[in-house]
Amino acid sequence: MRDHHLTCQEIVELVTDYLEYALDSETAAQFEEHINFCDGCAAYLGQMRAAIETVGSVEPEDVPQETLDGLLGAFREWKRT
Repeated sequence: MRDHHLTCQEIVELVTDYLEYALDSETAAQFEEHINFCDGCAAYLGQMRAAIETVGSVEPEDVPQETLDGLLGAFREWKRT
């Protein structure tokens, strides 16, 4: 194993891959090591899990068109910047 410790910024960047089991075993181990000693990142991981669970239960027809339009506009603007 490399002698590299992940930073909080790296944890934020890797959290989706971690939750999708897309990290190689070495990086996943480093991720879990960091989560075990960093309360902030552990809380962030918990928030991401909760958000995924919540959003996963929303059906497209449950989202008002105005909200959908606003979100799509925000994402398009964000991508341009």
